[in-house]
Amino acid sequence: MAVGGERVTAAVLIIGDEILSGRTQDVNLNAIAKYLATYGVDLAEARVVPDIEQEIVDAVNHLRAKYDYLITTGGIGPTHDDITADSVAKAFGVTAPEHPEIMAMLRERWGEPNAARRRMAHVPEGGVLVKNPVQGPPGFQKENVFVLAGVPAIMRGMLDDVGPRLRTGAVVISKTVRVTGTGEGTIAAPLEAVAKAHPDLSIGSYPFFAPPDLYGASLVIRGRDPVEVEAAVVELMATLADLGVRGVERLPDGAA
Repeated sequence: MAVGGERVTAAVLIIGDEILSGRTQDVNLNAIAKYLATYGVDLAEARVVPDIEQEIVDAVNHLRAKYDYLITTGGIGPTHDDITADSVAKAFGVTAPEHPEIMAMLRERWGEPNAARRRMAHVPEGGVLVKNPVQGPPGFQKENVFVLAGVPAIMRGMLDDVGPRLRTGAVVISKTVRVTGTGEGTIAAPLEAVAKAHPDLSIGSYPFFAPPDLYGASLVIRGRDPVEVEAAVVELMATLADLGVRGVERLPDGAA
């Protein structure tokens, strides 16, 4: 557990030409963000890079130095463009030999694996395996970098082995005030005033529209101090009431 409310941060690096081309829609980022939040870890940045070694190396070195943790997805399969393991090894200045445990798994399933399948056994020196409870070989951890599969179901399974390894922080509390029938232009000033009065909180406005004429905004207040979050909610609702804004309701905890 982080000491004294210390913030713990993470970044996600999504690797793959198929994401950048639009051929494959990424859903891993959302799953990782929600998973990390349960451990009090803030997802602070996300990037997408192509299957180019130097692009991966540069991104890994930048993000692992900037944040407490880096999670990568994609590029650990058997094809020619699955270069994540070797690229991460290069970022750390080590080689990526075939891991004996993974080789044993491959031999158990296929007999002596061919060159393509052997690629899945590459793990940087000093790397620790991340369990894969779904199918296929595991991912790995190298210091503060976790390398996971790109297939969503497999990636989510691997996350269950990542969570217990994290240095956790205080979980972020989120509360929502919904305003219906009033546009953001009207509520912008009071919202800004509350945000300035509580600089340690994250306060955002998310408009919604539904035909034929329903519109408004969800005002979301997030922070680690439950007392301050509650005070900001009360202050915001009182300010909106003083301005005569109607259609203001506080949503139950956990509602969006």
